[in-house]
Amino acid sequence: MDIVIINYGAGNIKSIEFALARLGYQAVLSKDPETIRKADKVIFPGVGEASSAMTKLKDSGLDILIPSLIQPVLGICLGMQLMCESSEEGNTVGLGIFNTAVKRFNQEVKVPQIQWNAIQDPSSELFNGILEGDFIYMVHSYYAPLIEDTIASCNYGINYSAALAKDNFYGTQFHPEKSSSVGRQLLQNFINL
Repeated sequence: MDIVIINYGAGNIKSIEFALARLGYQAVLSKDPETIRKADKVIFPGVGEASSAMTKLKDSGLDILIPSLIQPVLGICLGMQLMCESSEEGNTVGLGIFNTAVKRFNQEVKVPQIQWNAIQDPSSELFNGILEGDFIYMVHSYYAPLIEDTIASCNYGINYSAALAKDNFYGTQFHPEKSSSVGRQLLQNFINL
């Protein structure tokens, strides 16, 4: 099983690498297009600010490569947000995989959301063995609204997409690598796809 974590300078790649190692898988960290294209599974992490992360993707041609991938791809946190059409953060144009605009939480809630949150309405094979009300770890100021591609939601002042799926692309707003047994299950489910 060849698993590649895209290493483009805007991700918490080590914690994902360690989480996969605990499951018995050795991932490759790479931004090389051929290595990524040949992988069985691709993980697209992201931490930081959307516009600067998108610039890093463009500088290495990954903004063209990622939407063209045909194997299962998992975007995590900012990675999922960059898979959307756009983000209010830095007025960023995204990869356009998910047809939605990422928005900033309003002033009625504390931003960023840094907490455990309960998963709602989990569906798709990505959530096999994960139950309604199971807790996942969130750290974010921006969110994707509920759309047709939403496969799980959370509430933080409003209901929003905790996970998205379309064709071979999956995204989680939460950090599976920091979400204890639920996160381990989700990563294993992704590998099993």
